[in-house]
Amino acid sequence: MDWERYARRLADTHLRPESRWWAPIASVPRHVFVPRWFERSDAGRVVRDGPTDMRAWLNAAYNDTTLVTRIGTVHADLAEPGTTAPSGRWPTSSSTLPTLIVAMYRLASLADDSRTLVTTGTGYGTALAAARLGADLVTSVDIDPYLVEAATDRLNAIGLHPHTAVCDITGPLPGQYDRIVSTVAVRPVPHTWLTALRPGGRLVTTIADTGLVLVADKTPDGGARGYIATYKASFMSARHGGDDEHTTPAAKVWEAADGDGETVSASRYPLLDVQNSWDVRSMLELEVPGIDHRMGQNDDGGWTMRMAHPDGSWARARAATRREPPTVHQGGPRRLWDALEDIRDRLNMWGELPVYGARVTITSDGETTLARGRWSATL
Repeated sequence: MDWERYARRLADTHLRPESRWWAPIASVPRHVFVPRWFERSDAGRVVRDGPTDMRAWLNAAYNDTTLVTRIGTVHADLAEPGTTAPSGRWPTSSSTLPTLIVAMYRLASLADDSRTLVTTGTGYGTALAAARLGADLVTSVDIDPYLVEAATDRLNAIGLHPHTAVCDITGPLPGQYDRIVSTVAVRPVPHTWLTALRPGGRLVTTIADTGLVLVADKTPDGGARGYIATYKASFMSARHGGDDEHTTPAAKVWEAADGDGETVSASRYPLLDVQNSWDVRSMLELEVPGIDHRMGQNDDGGWTMRMAHPDGSWARARAATRREPPTVHQGGPRRLWDALEDIRDRLNMWGELPVYGARVTITSDGETTLARGRWSATL
């Protein structure tokens, strides 16, 4: 199997040869870590088996894309090829696109002697770190025993032997580190990370349910200070058990969102696909955590956007086209659409939102505050 040619092409496409990350990308066999994965199809996400279709396997593995390997509690490794993932379940593990892994490591400013903690997943990101730093300096952890066992076996098979452990990333960590790089999202930053970081150490992670990458250096008082990177990224939230699932509003909230609102108004702005608007989505999640969004075209050609929150709040906005302001119905204890419009007002007035580039302050017990200008938010 000529996988090396594919790996070098991936490295050449996205990195310069003098980059310290060119050699790891060009030399680590990503396909070894993703023998099976879930691929989108008209029927849903379907398990693909690499060894039965070598060309598809290599093209998928050495493309700069994320490959989903676990949905709900179903591991692609353990499912029959052609199996369709259960509907309504969320991805819970994946092989992150290579350039995003490299971006996270670059933000961490890994030195040649940095003792580094990373998250496991398939083990590919661990392999890149081990290839760059040396396996003895890398510890890889995951809450899922199967993932840790499978990744350890695959790492060993390619001659890399980092430290691995089954561990809840939000709990006590198995050692002391110069860098912590988490490709699972957290909110807030666990105080145990600050305990595990050596003086002057750096942590890099994302804030759950946002597109915000947080970079912070440990301070002498046991806390940390840093910033929100301008780089946008989103990872799956940290799990705390084998069957953790994304919490969504109850069905009755979505049912209410199809009814008459307690308040009805005309919006100032056209409909916005919040899920794919990084800045707005991130700001809204900081101010009103936990909103789910649904948007789609109606049978009559019009468009409807719905918002729902586990506390029973909801909003529905409908317009004949995407260009015209919709009519908005809202109900429940909070006015979700009003919160969204306040953010869009700020964006319209200033041309940007304060989330990217915000200063970050983390206390020793993990309280995390973002601030920029007069704006601030505490996670």
